[in-house]
Amino acid sequence: MNIQQNFKMLPTEEAAKLRGRGPVSSKPYYDPEWWELERKAIFMRSWLHVGHLCEIPDAGSFIRRDIGFARASLLIVRGKDGEVRTFHNACTHRGTQLTQESCGKQSKFSCPYHMWTFGTDGSLLSAPDFERFYVAREDVGLRQVATEVLAGMIFINFDPEPKQSVREFFGPLVDQMETLPVARATSFTEWNYEIEANWKTNFDNFQENYHLRFIHPRTGQQTIGEDNPFGYPTHYGFLGPHRSQTLWSNPDPPPIPPSLLMGYGKAAQLAAKDGVSFEKTDFKLFPCLHIVGLPPAQQFTHTMMPLGPGRTRGQVRMYWTGEADRASRAYTREFGAMTIRDVLSEDRFAVESGQRGLNSGAIEQIHLQDHEMLLRHLYETVQDKVAEYLAEQEAG
Repeated sequence: MNIQQNFKMLPTEEAAKLRGRGPVSSKPYYDPEWWELERKAIFMRSWLHVGHLCEIPDAGSFIRRDIGFARASLLIVRGKDGEVRTFHNACTHRGTQLTQESCGKQSKFSCPYHMWTFGTDGSLLSAPDFERFYVAREDVGLRQVATEVLAGMIFINFDPEPKQSVREFFGPLVDQMETLPVARATSFTEWNYEIEANWKTNFDNFQENYHLRFIHPRTGQQTIGEDNPFGYPTHYGFLGPHRSQTLWSNPDPPPIPPSLLMGYGKAAQLAAKDGVSFEKTDFKLFPCLHIVGLPPAQQFTHTMMPLGPGRTRGQVRMYWTGEADRASRAYTREFGAMTIRDVLSEDRFAVESGQRGLNSGAIEQIHLQDHEMLLRHLYETVQDKVAEYLAEQEAG
C-alpha cells in the first residue's frame, strides 16, 4: 500500500479551500520570544528522529547526539538485553560528560573526573568511597530520555511522560513506514549542515515546488515541463500534524545527460537484482522530519533541528540495504547521495536570504499561494501546539 493512502489526499483547489488563503504573520519566523514558546511547546515534548538501529547493532554499541535546543548531550545505547535506551551524557555526581566520542562500543561508561561508572542500562556500577554520599545507588543512575524505535529509526522525546507513544503519534502511517527501505537499512551516507535560518523557513523550502524553475534550472529539469512549468504536485495530503504530496511526473522529460544515465542505470539494475521495490513517497512528519523515496533504490531522510530562532542544523541520510561489496554498487551509492546533496545545496542562498529579509520585521505578513498549502499547514499546526501549551500553563 502507498503510504500516502493514509493521508486525506486532495486536489489543489479542494485542499486550498480547506486550508484557507489569507496571509500569515511573519513574526513566528524570527521572533526570539515565539521561538522559546516553540522550543517548550513542541521540541521539548515531541518525538524526534535522532538515529538508526544500524548505528548500534550490538550490545554496548552507542552513539552520541548533541541536541542544541535542549542544551543536552545524549548517549543512545543498545543494552545487553538488546533494548535501545537514551541517557543524558552527564554523570549524576556533578554533571561531567561521560564521553566525547561520537560513537563506539563499550560495556560501561566511566566519568573521567571521579570515576563513577555506569552500565549500558544506566545503572551505577561503582563509585569510589560511595558510602560517604549517603544516597542509594538506584537513585543516581543515568537520567533517561524516552526512546522508541519505528521503521529502524530511533526517536526520542524529552517529555518525562509523553502523551503518546511514537506509534500513536504516527497512527495509521506506522504499518507502511515499516515496509520502507529505511526500516531494513544496514548503512547510510550522511552529510550535515548548519544554515542561518529559522527551522520553519528551512523546512518550508522543501514543502513547495514554486521555486524549482528558478533555483534548480539544471537539476530540476526532470520535475518541470511544458504542461506544468512550476512542477506543482497534483494532490496534497493531511493527517493530523503530518503532511504529504503527490509529485507530478513529466511525461516528456528532457534527455538525461550521459553521466546521470550511467548512474541511474546502475542504480536501477542493482535495485532490481536486490529486490528493492517501493512506491514513491514524499511526506513530512511533524515537527521536523522529511522522508523522500525515489524509486528504485534511493531513499533519504532529512531532519531539521532548530538551534535557535535564526539557525538550524540539518542532517541528510541516504539509506542503503546490504554492503557495497563491489565497485559498481559503491559508485551507485556515492552517485545517488551526491546528486541529492547537490540539489539541496542549491537552495541554501535563497533560504538564508529569505531569513535575512524577515529578521528586520519590516515584512509583517507572508502571502502563501495555493501550492504553498503545506507551509500553511505547518504554520497552523505550530500555532495550535503553542496555544495548547499556553492553555496548559494557564490551567496550572
